[in-house]
Amino acid sequence: MKFRHILSLAFGILIVPLSAREAMDRPNVVIIYLDDSGYGDFAHHGNPVIETPTITKMAMGGADFTQFYVASPACSASRYSLLTGRYPGRSKLGGWVVGPDSKNHLRSSETTIAEALKNRGYATGMFGKWHLGSPNTHNNMSADTLPLAHGFDQWIGTNVSHDYDNSQLLQSDPQGDAPIKEYKRLAMNLPSDRDASISLTTRYTQEATKFIEANKEQPFFAYLAYNQPHLGLYASEKFTGTSRRGLLGDVMAEIDDAIAQVLASIEKSGITRNTLVIFSSDNGPWILYHNVAKNPKYGEARLNVGYAQPFRDGKGSNWEGGHRVPGIFYWPGVIEPRHQLEPASTLDVLPTVLQLCGVDVPKNIDGRDIRQLLSATRFTQAVAPFSFAYSGDNNLPNAYREGPWKLHVKLISQTGDFDGFSASLEKPLLFQIEHDLGERIDRAAEHPEIVERLRTKLTNLTESLKTTP
Repeated sequence: MKFRHILSLAFGILIVPLSAREAMDRPNVVIIYLDDSGYGDFAHHGNPVIETPTITKMAMGGADFTQFYVASPACSASRYSLLTGRYPGRSKLGGWVVGPDSKNHLRSSETTIAEALKNRGYATGMFGKWHLGSPNTHNNMSADTLPLAHGFDQWIGTNVSHDYDNSQLLQSDPQGDAPIKEYKRLAMNLPSDRDASISLTTRYTQEATKFIEANKEQPFFAYLAYNQPHLGLYASEKFTGTSRRGLLGDVMAEIDDAIAQVLASIEKSGITRNTLVIFSSDNGPWILYHNVAKNPKYGEARLNVGYAQPFRDGKGSNWEGGHRVPGIFYWPGVIEPRHQLEPASTLDVLPTVLQLCGVDVPKNIDGRDIRQLLSATRFTQAVAPFSFAYSGDNNLPNAYREGPWKLHVKLISQTGDFDGFSASLEKPLLFQIEHDLGERIDRAAEHPEIVERLRTKLTNLTESLKTTP
């Protein structure tokens, strides 16, 4: 064994697969997207009892964005913007959540990351929650509702969040016919199928690692959209009772271990230098339930909700806690470790990924190419200044950020607690959110010129979203 090890060291270059590519030659892309995980749910953001060593490793070894945003504080609209690089107001989804009985779904006219990369010769796989449409009688059981119609070669996951009474666990299958052709149903009515719900994180990880290893000799795109830590929380037996933080900590530990398995699969396949891994969450924690001791569906909910601190509010809110999430770009040997203070958003993922992969970027998008923020030494093209609209339940803007300034023209919160504040187009709120993380001090009266500039930009964008496809 020792002699074989010496030979491996001496002639290591000879056992590198002949198909190995240069780092920038159609790099692989893995996106990991959690569900309802707050900014404060992670060790690298200072949580004292939740252990996430793998995510910390990625943050310390990659570009860790401290001001990273999702375009919507709710499930479907957030996922739409991640995959298309477009504001939710362009989606025609009708609202920020697309239920299992909704007629609406991601339109075939949209270009997703998966579709763009597939056209470039990438293998594409999705592993996790879709929540961008379900085949039902209202849309004539349309095949356009599910992932295979939007650039993915294969999929296993839930059609909606696992807490819907009629949610389903589906898998692509050329011979399948449930609920429509090319799919098979693995489980249904997930809240009443505890075993299936517990298995989701493990299933997705196993299928994703199989996909990575099967496609190691060609470029691939893998999208892992874990259902957790969305209520209700489920942890497998291996992780139950292991965290000082209770069930939420158990769930986060299992997710962290799943990500470790994905990274190990990439390393085992010899493609670490060819693979960009992006990590984020779809919105902030569901603090609507942070005072609920007993719920018919979620049980003891108040201790199972995560943290948005140091930001205000959470999921379903246009305060920072609804939109501000972790954002890590991890690519050893390409992206230098950096604590990136410049703001960015999931809108920027599509144009950045496509530029990295040598794919033409669609013209009708809202995101920016932020490669220079990932590595200033490798990528020299300047990044456009950051401006960002916060979307509400109707998918239209209700707040706008430019530089460190944030303007509210309407307050959105599922809790109904606005701490004495009110906002309107005529009398908006203005916060300097790099000084005032908790949005406590209204500066509108001090800076009328900033108020007017941001209000005009918000109004113009809103009109554009209403009229531009």
